[in-house]
Amino acid sequence: MSMNCEHAGIWIRIFNMTHIKFDGFFKAFLAVMAAFAMGVGLQSPASSQELSPERIALARQYVDITDNAQIFETTILRTGIETMRTLVSQNPDLAEDVSAAIGVVIEAYSERKDELFDQFARIYAQRFSEDELREIVAFYQTDVGKKLASSNGDINTELSTVMQIYQSNLDIEFFAKVRAELRANGIDI
Repeated sequence: MSMNCEHAGIWIRIFNMTHIKFDGFFKAFLAVMAAFAMGVGLQSPASSQELSPERIALARQYVDITDNAQIFETTILRTGIETMRTLVSQNPDLAEDVSAAIGVVIEAYSERKDELFDQFARIYAQRFSEDELREIVAFYQTDVGKKLASSNGDINTELSTVMQIYQSNLDIEFFAKVRAELRANGIDI
């Protein structure tokens, strides 16, 4: 998905979408984006470790291969939608102006994708050797690897839905079982 001002018109249509949920992963990703917006960047304890350019390049290749869900673009879009919801709910008459401003900001952020993905690559390069990264990249270039990469976005959405349902049921069941245990011990709350 290319991000530019031409997409600004979609904000008003997207604004009313109610099915977009921010799961934990996207909240964490938004925190990373906020750090970059403040110019902080990410530093890990092992960031002082020298990594070969080849190792970082292989890690970056992995990041690029597995970005079929277009995580950067999706995150920027979701942030734009939330911004649109917030600002237009406060000033409904400014929907067109807010939409245009969001388009301009999206275009500015589109230039920062490489910066973020380079940080992702460093994380992988710190965790995997050059040989391991070669094997990982080779796997993702096979038919099965390509299928896995292209399916991960949908799979993660489905897994997130299953986890939300499980968590909701767990909250109710767990609470009820704790209350039952307390009652069995003569404590009524």
